Amino acid sequence: MASVRAVKALQARRFGGSYADMLAGGEHEAAARFFLEELYSDKDYAERDAQFARIAGAMQTFFPAQVVQTAVALAELHALTEELDYQMGEVWATRSTAAGQTDAGRYVQAWREVGRRNERMRQLDTVLGIGHDMARLTRKPGLGLMLRMMRGPASAAGLDSLQRFLEAGFDTFARMARRRDSAEVFLRTVKERENDLIRALFDAPAVTCETELQRLLGLAR
Repeated sequence: MASVRAVKALQARRFGGSYADMLAGGEHEAAARFFLEELYSDKDYAERDAQFARIAGAMQTFFPAQVVQTAVALAELHALTEELDYQMGEVWATRSTAAGQTDAGRYVQAWREVGRRNERMRQLDTVLGIGHDMARLTRKPGLGLMLRMMRGPASAAGLDSLQRFLEAGFDTFARMARRRDSAEVFLRTVKERENDLIRALFDAPAVTCETELQRLLGLAR
């Protein structure tokens, strides 16, 4: 588990480096920070996942129908992410850091040994799908108010963590919706950068990947 935590921490720092320009300020700062803290973070999501698993069959009782699909996608994303991170951690744990080897090099090695390109692409597609869901939800009249009205019932049902995620996502994308195509530009940027990184980690020379990963880690805030 220490190795899994090391992998997660590196991935969160890498995201911070990949989007250092957005995180530094501007119209997409809040969205980039939401993705970093809620989708690419190294924090423990066990509480939120447990909440979902406990109440999944009755989600429609507590949340608007439009929100249920997003919650399901989030649970699926975490399940896949935990599976991939655990496999990365297993490899990481067996690769002692040789003299001169960087964490970036160790990460590239673990990534390639685990493989599973299709699952990596599905992971990205799910992240982007959640972003598009959030963007669509902001266009539903009255949904923001309805979400806030659900705080009491959600708390009573033990769904506080999931409620906070939904509200934070809604508020973040609602702010972007004030600028034409802002959410679409943000999600397109994430898709391009993450696709480029995934392709490089699978196909580019290992030393090139290690150098680029080190650069991104150095940019992380």
